[in-house]
Amino acid sequence: MAALLASSCALSSSLTLLASSPSFTSSARLPSSSRSIAAANADDEEASSSSVKRRDIFVALGASTIAVRVWSFSPMTPEANAADLIQRQQRSKFLSYEFVDLYWMIMQASPELVPDLLRLSLNDALTYDKGSKTGGANGSVRTELSRPENQGLEKAMNVLQDLKKEIDEGAKGGPITWSDLIHIGAQSACKRTFIDSAIRKCGGNEQKGLQLYGAYGSNGQWSQFDKLLGRFETSEPDPDGRVLSWEKASPAEIKERFANLGFKARQVAVLSAFLGPNQVETEAKLATDPDIAPWVKKYQDSRKTVSQTDYEVDLITAFSRLTTLGQTINYEAYSYYIPTVLRF
Repeated sequence: MAALLASSCALSSSLTLLASSPSFTSSARLPSSSRSIAAANADDEEASSSSVKRRDIFVALGASTIAVRVWSFSPMTPEANAADLIQRQQRSKFLSYEFVDLYWMIMQASPELVPDLLRLSLNDALTYDKGSKTGGANGSVRTELSRPENQGLEKAMNVLQDLKKEIDEGAKGGPITWSDLIHIGAQSACKRTFIDSAIRKCGGNEQKGLQLYGAYGSNGQWSQFDKLLGRFETSEPDPDGRVLSWEKASPAEIKERFANLGFKARQVAVLSAFLGPNQVETEAKLATDPDIAPWVKKYQDSRKTVSQTDYEVDLITAFSRLTTLGQTINYEAYSYYIPTVLRF
């Protein structure tokens, strides 16, 4: 394995933290029946305002075959009847091609949008109130942009608006809900940071970085998140005052807000990239809390490794749970009827 890594890329002798590098601001280019899930969530406690024009996005397109394969998600388990398999195939195609490829182009054109997409997802989900079971990951953030915690998110929302129009025009099983659009956008932003890290570990060689991530990265860990396509959306704002201004909030306030939803210090630490545009500064603040500090160090150390497995897997787990707060998933969403031809 050491020989394979040596031939794949040249690791630097002193690797930097994920977010202290240009991961969130760099110009590096990259080549995608209903049931309640509340019980699953409970069990998982440990584990400028101008839009980017579509023509600009398509000009930036230069995605390689390797990148599209890395960006797409892993197939679901095969245990299903024929109708289920057809629905899964339709949803898989929708996610892998009709949606994720468009997001890939956005990441190429405007990598600076990554932290805004993460914050959109976080602020949408953390309107959830456990007592009244209201709010949550329902797309309401698009109606709440005037609130202090959402300042500066207009450009990202304008991009999503253009993207939604593009998807809805071409998707047979659409239109896509705002809630899915927002949270899959954050998923794409997470993948962007993971792949950027792999590229940096290969001395900036994009192709080798993509190969490294494809071989040792966490791409397959996204399969559970990908099954959650089908979130419902609301057209009304959620109650005000439930989301903190993360950059101004103290570690104790952040920890308490997450604790009210069943998230512990471990999840707060691993979601640090969602809490501000500069992950290094955010982690330095979080590390002043004795409960969060050991987890901050754990994930900093993990990001220095070749695969950064602990960091990526724990982030995917916490993020997947975050994006289902208050949700009931419609697993038939985006599937559609295919007329059959009878032959005699």
